[in-house]
Amino acid sequence: MKALTFARYGKAPGIGLADVPRPGLQPDELLVKVHAAGLNPIDNMIPTGMFKPVMPMQLPAVLGSDLAGVVVDVGSRVTRFKPGDAVFASVFDLGRGSLAEYVAVPEHVAALKPPNLDFVQAAAIPMVALTAWQALRERAGVQPGQRVFIPAGSGGIGTLAIQLAKQLGAHVGTTTSTGNVELVTRLGADEVVDYTQREFDQVLRDYDVVLGTLRGDALERSVDILRPGGRIVSLVGPLDAAFARARHLNGLLAFVFGWMSRKIRRRARARGVDYAFLFMRPDGSQLAAIGDLLATQRLQPVIDSVFPFEQAADALAFLARGRARGKVVVRMP
Repeated sequence: MKALTFARYGKAPGIGLADVPRPGLQPDELLVKVHAAGLNPIDNMIPTGMFKPVMPMQLPAVLGSDLAGVVVDVGSRVTRFKPGDAVFASVFDLGRGSLAEYVAVPEHVAALKPPNLDFVQAAAIPMVALTAWQALRERAGVQPGQRVFIPAGSGGIGTLAIQLAKQLGAHVGTTTSTGNVELVTRLGADEVVDYTQREFDQVLRDYDVVLGTLRGDALERSVDILRPGGRIVSLVGPLDAAFARARHLNGLLAFVFGWMSRKIRRRARARGVDYAFLFMRPDGSQLAAIGDLLATQRLQPVIDSVFPFEQAADALAFLARGRARGKVVVRMP
């Protein structure tokens, strides 16, 4: 079968379409014929080697994390799915990729595709929705009436996180460029800062939660808009020692990650707020609950561009430019 693979870590990872064996099935897995694969920024980061210490992959490795498709076979222990079912899932951090004609998907990470979505729309959902769910519901425990800041509101994670935060009853602040103000407002943002005109930390105050989607000084400046007792849940790092312990990494990595995050943690402590790094985990039960919100149109996918499979490498390059409004999706033949 065809798949988009990378051959090595580094600046020249050798990304391209290749012939690879069709995956075999474990007893708890589904064989899914992929109809569409959603792209995420981390799909571009993995080949650089940035995450090699925490999620090494056997090379050459298939790229991609999110998929939607049809089950063609099931393992002997599978009970919730059958051949012919339309499903969607994230296979992030499971040692396999989604940019392939067929993917072996563990049963516990899959969910039935919402019937009102086509495969391209469904493939745009898993990672961003699960990330927002785990950050806002699990880590931050967002409650009705709380104030949540979601920077980069027109991006893949931002467009979904704004909608989910509104479903949780939050007041949502975001940043975007002039041309995207209408989009994020329509998605539910209550307070929109046009970053071409003003800095967010000069405008926003007394927020309860920050979803960290931007690296560098933007994350550090977001501390200043939080009230005492607030929380930052960062999706972009820096990694911390708690992350190393959760993944059972060695003591040296725990020390290194603690050192890497010392500046933001020190700044957070000075303001009386909490900092945590989140690494999304695939979860079929959470994805099914998200599917219910999609089926009733309380959440809606936002898609910027759809590329054919033969242009999957171009799709990744387009995503890397950071200008997409919503998600970039690859449609399989």
